Amino acid sequence: MTTERIEKVEENRKKGYNCAQAVACAYSDIFGVDEKEAFRSVECFGRGMGVMEVCGAVSAMAYLVGLKKSDANLENPKSKLSCYNTFQAMSDDFKEKNQSIICKELKGVDTGVMLRSCPGCMLDAAEIVEKHLIEE
Repeated sequence: MTTERIEKVEENRKKGYNCAQAVACAYSDIFGVDEKEAFRSVECFGRGMGVMEVCGAVSAMAYLVGLKKSDANLENPKSKLSCYNTFQAMSDDFKEKNQSIICKELKGVDTGVMLRSCPGCMLDAAEIVEKHLIEE
């Protein structure tokens, strides 16, 4: 993973970005989206979409897949399957590392056992973005 992007995720986190924003904004420029627009687009994805469901860093991965893989063909879209398949592989990688993609499970809300910290989830997501969307 590029040190520059890891540092950007960490810098974003320290500025108070939520997990989704930290990841999405670290890569937005690569996919042609202004950082402020990415920040706004994923704000509600943090804290498991605000209800501790799918991890915000994982949701940011899905957002970035769409930016990279969508054909943006409003009349005859044909890229859905490619997006779904790419995100499935990324989600599987995250699950393999952390046992879950669900925020409350990762945080151990019901079990008292944290599987992964928020900063760890952000860095794992960045590593997976690098592997599936940057290095390919």
